[in-house]
Amino acid sequence: MKDFGEYDYVIVGGGTAGCLLANRLSTDPEIRVLLLEAGGKDDWIWIHIPVGYLYCIGNPRTDWCYRTEADPGLNGRSILYARGKVLGGSSSINAMLYLRGQRRDYDEWAALTGDSGWNWESVLPVFKQTEDYWKGADDMHGASGEWRVEKQRLRWDILDRYIEAAQQSGIPFTGDYNRGDNFGIGHFEVNQKKGVRWNASKAFLHPVRHRGNLEVVTGALIDKLILAGKEARGVEFSLGGQPCRARARIETVLTAGAIGSPLILQRSGIGPGALLQRHGIPLAHELPGVGANLQDHLQLRMIFKVHGVTTLNQRSRSLWSKAMMGLEYALFRSGPLSMAPSQLGGFFRSSPEVATPDLEFHVQPLSLDKFGDPLHDFAAFTASVCNLRPTSRGHVHLRDRDPASHPRIATQYLSTENDRRVAVRALRLTRQVVAQPALAPYRPEEYLPGAGVQSDADLAMAAGDIGTTIFHPTCTCAMGADADPNAVTDVRLRVRGIGRLRVIDASVMPTITSGNTNSPTLMIAERGAQMVRADRRRP
Repeated sequence: MKDFGEYDYVIVGGGTAGCLLANRLSTDPEIRVLLLEAGGKDDWIWIHIPVGYLYCIGNPRTDWCYRTEADPGLNGRSILYARGKVLGGSSSINAMLYLRGQRRDYDEWAALTGDSGWNWESVLPVFKQTEDYWKGADDMHGASGEWRVEKQRLRWDILDRYIEAAQQSGIPFTGDYNRGDNFGIGHFEVNQKKGVRWNASKAFLHPVRHRGNLEVVTGALIDKLILAGKEARGVEFSLGGQPCRARARIETVLTAGAIGSPLILQRSGIGPGALLQRHGIPLAHELPGVGANLQDHLQLRMIFKVHGVTTLNQRSRSLWSKAMMGLEYALFRSGPLSMAPSQLGGFFRSSPEVATPDLEFHVQPLSLDKFGDPLHDFAAFTASVCNLRPTSRGHVHLRDRDPASHPRIATQYLSTENDRRVAVRALRLTRQVVAQPALAPYRPEEYLPGAGVQSDADLAMAAGDIGTTIFHPTCTCAMGADADPNAVTDVRLRVRGIGRLRVIDASVMPTITSGNTNSPTLMIAERGAQMVRADRRRP
């Protein structure tokens, strides 16, 4: 076995959190940091052209290409479950949408964990610290950080009319979703820089690669932790088929995400005892919450045919149109090639009894049967809607002891009566928006799930047919209060019962945030880095 030697910190996962953490911990030249990433470098052109997510998701060059277990809530379907397998992680293949969530999300975290350091007033300065906002700094935004946030560089008539229709149905216009209450309809702001994807690797890792105390290794497939009793001392991994090990003098930090981090813990003997016993893994420490509590946003993809207005379905059909789109991007970094997967969004309540928005629109000037399929040959738009605060809970379990094996991901969507009820309301509310006068000139016709689907029972069934992930897995190593038997990490992100080990990524969320999860993960990483450095200075 090749010995990589000893570092002060070994960071496992070069994704969103890992890139920021490597940056922050290596600022001290006396501290040696090793960052291990299973994927490759983020030097492929389609990572950087925004529309390139179409070529990155489902591609083993950049994606783990996971699939879920057959899900009863999806009427027995198994779906693609993309996770970034490249430097920058999922920030290299995601939708690029900058969303923090709501004030209530973080106040709930503080209540659940008993630590006010996770409430909105505490995390807002951390969001601002990393942010480089296109309008400059104000009371809610920062402009001196590395995480670039810009407006999108295109517009569509159909989306402008959708904004009008939403307003006619009682949803106000908003120009900023990130001020604590994201109620409203408006265009998403994106993590791009002059029309090019801005991933965590560009923002945090590439600028510091020259540091002599930071080593970055790609192609490193992590097997398990090196444990000495109840302490982590590093990791074992394979590199080019050769077994290797790297030792950590101070701490090992898992930043492998809501899928990867619990799997590494489970292979190391940390997790539910019965699961580990089934796979012949000696139990090092019983933690029943490892891999449990999986939360994700299920989007219901409603499609409407339209007439007399241009959508991407038409523009992508001819070679001439494709050439013009390519030329526009080459000259101006604008147009359809600069598109995020969703350009228009909205946040609203599923019922008057809900205190803050619990539904999110993602509206697109295009349509297709499922991701990876060609666009339809008719003009149409997609109005996806998702339940921001699902009560369904899934899990992530290892399939076997082989680190190359894909896990068992049981999402268990729509497994509660509450989630089925919210899904029905979401579909009805979307229909209500589309029926407003602003869209009438385009004569929208419901293609999916179809205007004939009317009863609550039929709509709930249809939700299972058209629902798919929006790629926001979280909460599988959730932090919690000392009295919480299912908490995997404490409020300082340390793994309970195992010394010198932390998890710092989306898996530590106690509950999923009310919006896209990439930038909240960066906030967690920034806070985690502060904790790691503070704990090192303590006697």
